[in-house]
Amino acid sequence: MTKPMTIALTKGRLEKDTVKLFEQAGFDMDFMKDKKRKLIFESPDGHFRFLLVKAVDVTTYVRHGVADLGVVGKDVLLEHPYGYYEMLDLNIGVCKFSVASTPDYDPKNHRRKRIASKYPIVASTHFNQKNEDVEIIKIEGSVEISPILHLADAIVDIVETGNTLKENGLTIVEDICRISARLIVNKAALKSNPQIMLLMNQLEKLVGKEQVNMNETINR
Repeated sequence: MTKPMTIALTKGRLEKDTVKLFEQAGFDMDFMKDKKRKLIFESPDGHFRFLLVKAVDVTTYVRHGVADLGVVGKDVLLEHPYGYYEMLDLNIGVCKFSVASTPDYDPKNHRRKRIASKYPIVASTHFNQKNEDVEIIKIEGSVEISPILHLADAIVDIVETGNTLKENGLTIVEDICRISARLIVNKAALKSNPQIMLLMNQLEKLVGKEQVNMNETINR
């Protein structure tokens, strides 16, 4: 019997959007509807096994070969850029990275600024590319309060609607790059399992995107 293709999914909204995408590709995904507290699901036909994990763990499961494929946001990939191939922009979970701060923030002030972010690699890369020397402060929780409490001059964070920024008195200073869910693949699995390319071709027809450049930069 053929081994099922194992796919690590980011729990929550991306998981639901991915399931819809697979349904549009013609796969019966009813077995994923009544999840309860389960974290591992195998399709009745034995073709797929889905793992529901946290976003930051998707790359880990794919990198170590526990999962053949993964679906995760580009934000996670920018912070954890190694050990897998990034194959396809699924064009779901679309948002952006932005720099935001209070209305009195002056980006043209050349003094050394403090930037708070959950994404220190994204933040430092962005400002390094602008030749700006900044201090990066890593925040795990609500980063929006950092400029209000004068912990930081500005923040780098994911923005979807902008409502959270607005409610906390912040405005967008500049946009960094577009974020969306990406299909990643284990390097060894791509070489050994031809079914992966077949699946990717089916999904590619739906999302209307070409394979992403594996050397994609933060400013693309």
